Amino acid sequence: MTVVRPARDASRYRWVILGVATFTQAAASFFVQGIGAMGVHLQRDLDLSTAQLGLLISAAQLVPLVGLLVAGELLDRHDERWVVGAGLSLVAVALCAGSLAPGYTALLLVLLVVGAGYSTVQPGGSKSVATWFDGSRRGLAMGVRQAGPPLGGAFSAAVLPLLAATHGWRATLVAGGIVAFLGAGAFLGLYRRPPGRAVAAGGTRAPLAAQVRARLRMLREPSMVKIMLSGTSLISVQSGVLVLTVLHLHDVAAIPAGTAVGVFVAVQVAGVAGRIGLAAWSDRRRSGRYACVVTCMVAVVAGTAMLTTPLGRSPTAACVLVVWLGFFGFGWYGPWVAYVAESAPPERTGFALGLAMSANQVVIILTPPLLGLVRDLTHSFTPAWGLLAATTAVALAIGRRRR
Repeated sequence: MTVVRPARDASRYRWVILGVATFTQAAASFFVQGIGAMGVHLQRDLDLSTAQLGLLISAAQLVPLVGLLVAGELLDRHDERWVVGAGLSLVAVALCAGSLAPGYTALLLVLLVVGAGYSTVQPGGSKSVATWFDGSRRGLAMGVRQAGPPLGGAFSAAVLPLLAATHGWRATLVAGGIVAFLGAGAFLGLYRRPPGRAVAAGGTRAPLAAQVRARLRMLREPSMVKIMLSGTSLISVQSGVLVLTVLHLHDVAAIPAGTAVGVFVAVQVAGVAGRIGLAAWSDRRRSGRYACVVTCMVAVVAGTAMLTTPLGRSPTAACVLVVWLGFFGFGWYGPWVAYVAESAPPERTGFALGLAMSANQVVIILTPPLLGLVRDLTHSFTPAWGLLAATTAVALAIGRRRR
């Protein structure tokens, strides 16, 4: 009995780890994912163009461009508990302080600080789940955990626009800070490393030149090339859905702003279902996790392309299409992260996750203002959706040829 019980307790506690990692990710994403839902209010209150709104959404994603790599290194050397807890605490402090921001420029600076803390949460939570779950259930666990961003986004889409309408946009930052504090407290209080797993810090480390060469070799690996192509193309669609959905439904499909926000909540819920369902499917698919990612690429090409047709102007059809994009355009992330974790050397899991996610950050930063600029210059959403369909189709074709 004394031999079996620790293993049984560890098997049970991994579900606690999964729950706290998912809650932490949802708490970290609450405000960042909710900015798109507040697009109509922010444009009105701060007198913003679509491009300025896109830049505001990108601001929180700018620092993670480098921060994810730093976070990956920290996670390979230190306990995820402290790395993630400290990062999310920084998010909470920055958002609460940001409620005093005098205007648009100051708000941009606040979101840059938020991005620095946010950098630790994605790779840290992913590594914590990958550490506790073996390959037979890792896809499902990653999918549940990666449901955190759309789950936080769905909650924020339901709460933040109402809060902004009744108390102003500053109150939304305070709410985001409180939620981030709750997430930090939960992770610091409940997370533990698996029994028998020591932190990788300490010991003899390779010379700096050797470490750099090892990282460059990782970039040339065929699996990393597929990771970069699929991740950057699909994250561009996810960013496009966040920034364009409410505006497209309101301006093109003539849906009232309140109803459009409700549809946006449904899009986020579809993303939650997609991340869990598609990741669980990848655990059982003989062709592997990457084939599941390819399926998502084909689905989002079809969905974004149809939004450029007259179907995009039909209220019913447009709603169905954006929910479709929510399922596949958000759902790909669960199997994709599991594929990244399993493709990396065990001692470099944190860095591999940080590297892959930092490549995505380039696209996350560039996509919202670029799509907003395209919309402002053409006075139409068709070129923006068409651009997303074309780039994903090109990435899909290149990836298939490299296979």
